[in-house]
Amino acid sequence: MPAPLKGTIRVPSDKSLSHRVVLFAAMAEGASQVEGLLDSLDVRSSLKAIEALGAEVSLHAEQSGLAGTITGWAQGDRGTGDRGTVHLSQEPLDKGAVPLPREPLVIDCGNSGTTARLLLGVLAGYPRKVILEGDASLSKRPMQRVNKPLSLMGAVIAPPDQRCVSCGQALDTLPLIVCGKEQLRAIDYTSPEASAQVKSAVLLAGLHAEGTTSVTEPYKSRDHTELLLPAFGAAVEVDGLTVRIQGGQHLRAAGCAVPGDPSSAAFLLVAAALIPGSEVTCTEVLLNPTRTGFLAVMQRMGATLSLSATAHSGLGAEQVGSVTCSYSSTLTATTIEAQEIPTLIDEIPILALLAAAASGTTVFRQVGELRVKESDRLAAIIEGLDTLGCRAYADGDDLFVVGSATLPERKVLPQDGRTKDAHPLLQTRGDHRLAMTWAIAARALDLDLEIQGIESAAVSYPNFLEDLKGLS
Repeated sequence: MPAPLKGTIRVPSDKSLSHRVVLFAAMAEGASQVEGLLDSLDVRSSLKAIEALGAEVSLHAEQSGLAGTITGWAQGDRGTGDRGTVHLSQEPLDKGAVPLPREPLVIDCGNSGTTARLLLGVLAGYPRKVILEGDASLSKRPMQRVNKPLSLMGAVIAPPDQRCVSCGQALDTLPLIVCGKEQLRAIDYTSPEASAQVKSAVLLAGLHAEGTTSVTEPYKSRDHTELLLPAFGAAVEVDGLTVRIQGGQHLRAAGCAVPGDPSSAAFLLVAAALIPGSEVTCTEVLLNPTRTGFLAVMQRMGATLSLSATAHSGLGAEQVGSVTCSYSSTLTATTIEAQEIPTLIDEIPILALLAAAASGTTVFRQVGELRVKESDRLAAIIEGLDTLGCRAYADGDDLFVVGSATLPERKVLPQDGRTKDAHPLLQTRGDHRLAMTWAIAARALDLDLEIQGIESAAVSYPNFLEDLKGLS
């Protein structure tokens, strides 16, 4: 019998908000005071990028994350400056002392899709050449969904070995060279998918466009950008599924404190729902409705949850509060419709594990996007659940998890936690969400097994294993 999880915890700060705070502060005039920036590999990619572009970053580690100042590169001509400096009380973000060449500047986005896609939008409005590259995983993820509207606005995005010409066709993956323009064309863009990254990139480019730029989505995606931009002095109009921004606006420095990440909290809350005797409270969590779809799904499945909204943070109109989850002896399958997926896309791996312990078949509609995340998460979820003795399968873009009313007993798994050929039982494929999901599975099944690539959890939750152990 696994030991129950008990206690109250403040999960790491929200990753999506941390990226945006970093980028908006870099674009702004003046020095922004920031608190609670997530200190993870992905956010460090954004910090390294803005420092290379000319922002000055002075941060130190606190219990809630990184805090300090970010001084923007904003100049009268809106051109990014030379390199700034960066100081951290622990590991420095940049150990090199030799300035990078001004043209073209090469920025390594690491594993961070948010860094890459939002930077495409940021750089579209600056008249300089920048090459964006990433690690092996990021270099396989699609960029054309962002490149297409930015190209319509007048930015030139192309492979770095191709001549920079306005008719050049941008490839779908990194590396890419961005040749921005000081004055872009405003567009009314109807996005074929609900994507906060596409929407954000177009809106950020729209700041440098002549006229009003709009983005319309089929469903509502995360709305952090449209809530946060006003905190930095930019007016944004939201009309249903359409967001508009007027060109020519300049961002101003702001004070920002980033709340806890609901996506990180989801793993601990699901663990509490699965393990008898557990009760976990996550405090100071972001409760933005575009991010908490997983809570609604958990409640439909019978999880015992309670929410307490405490305040709106200084980040626009973002709501913050506490969430408590305790063990649920009876879980029931549900269907997650396509319009819900944008509100819980990052939590599907851990929700699939919860579904495996439910009675009936849970269906996740239209989750083909999982194939182009940090890994092919759709295939990885099915493979991992099968290894754990659970049944899951895909039919087109729909994911089906056949629940057994409880997770399989330990006896159905190899006693040493390994397959016959002595390889680790579960593979993460270098994907942080999968790493945390399989760690929760191991805990819920009371298995001491090796998870290959568990260190990838640091992409979004550096102290995940320590926090999980601390709740024992």
